[in-house]
Parts: sequence; structure tokens; C-alpha cells
Amino acid sequence: MTRRIAQLLAGLFLYGFAIAMMLRGGLGASPWDVLSQGVVLKSGLNFAIVTNVIGLLVLLLWIPIRQRPGVGTVANVLLIGPSIEVGLWMLPEPDGLWQQILLLAGGLALLAVATGLYIGARFGPGPRDGLMTGIHRRTGLPIWVVRTSIEVTVLAIGWLLGGTVGFGTLAFALLIGPMVGVTLPLLRVPEASRRVAERSEERAAGGVGQGAGVIRIGDAAQ
Repeated sequence: MTRRIAQLLAGLFLYGFAIAMMLRGGLGASPWDVLSQGVVLKSGLNFAIVTNVIGLLVLLLWIPIRQRPGVGTVANVLLIGPSIEVGLWMLPEPDGLWQQILLLAGGLALLAVATGLYIGARFGPGPRDGLMTGIHRRTGLPIWVVRTSIEVTVLAIGWLLGGTVGFGTLAFALLIGPMVGVTLPLLRVPEASRRVAERSEERAAGGVGQGAGVIRIGDAAQ
């Protein structure tokens, strides 16, 4: 449990920081941020507010694919925005093209690792990544195919609304799917380890016999 909580919080912070790196790079925002930029231009609302509202709307798309939210889903909505602001505060404006490229490349790599961390903690994915994993689960399509398809669709809508598209946007749309396909299996907390931890917690709370019985019933129901 300690590892899962630490992995969730670290992943969410790094996720927002990675987005800030790409924004500071100035070579093009990620597809979801292009969408947020477009909505900001059309509505005049704050970027952070638009990002949170889009996240809540994406949750509605979980209904037809029967994806259930978890603690990680709520934490994503609450923590990503502040972590982006922290990243933008900490990162200086780049002085030249080579620094922009480094920020872009580093942001992409960090985002893939952060996604693997917080989804792998098994507290539930965020709204956008939950849409990815839910479609993957329902259709059987590879994660990288689902992620790339979603990113390209969101990018097109954001561009039509007036969002900024650049080289970094294209790199993100094409590369983040395969990168997450690598990091997610590597960073996922093993299911067996999670069940052992849950059994230990239940035994401590209700007794060895009672806890073991509950687990056996739950396992049989699954």
C-alpha cells in the first residue's frame, strides 16, 4: 500500500511537471492541451479551469465502456492542474532551440514514465487515460493503438478551435502511445502483491479467520 500511494502521488506530480516542460518548450502542446487552448480561445476561461472541465466531461465517456473511477481518478482531477503550475513556476523560459528540444524530449519521456507510475499504482486511471484503458479493455486493441487514435482525434478538434499545433504536438501524438505501451507493464504493481497486502490488512482489522474467509468469497465472486 505504501508503494502504491507513493507511486500514485509521484506519478501525478510528474505528469503535470511533464506537461509544463512541453509548454515551456514552446514547440507545440500535447493534443489535450491543444484542445484546452482552443476552448480557452473560444470561451475566455482560465486554462486550468478548462483542463479540469474537460477532464470531468471525459468521465462521461466512461459510461458506455463501463469504466469505473477510483481514488486515482479523483486525485488526477485535483492534482494535475496544481502540478502544472508548479512546473511552470520552476522552469525558466528556454534561451535557444536546443533547450526547447531538450524540454520537449524530456517532457515526452517523463510523461510516459508518469503515466506508467500512476496507472500502475492501481488506484484507477485519470479521466483521459481511463478512456484509453477502458477502450483497450472493451475492444482488445493494443494500448498504443487506442492512445494514438484518441490523441489524433483530440488534436484535430483542438486545432479546429484554434489551438497551437507544432512539431512537438506531432511528436507527442505519434510517440506517446508506444512509449506508454512500454512503461505501463514495467511499472504496474503486481496483482498478486496487491492481494497479499489486502489480505494482511483485513486479517489485522478483523481476525485471521474472518479476513481469510472474506477474501475467498471475493475471489470466488470474481
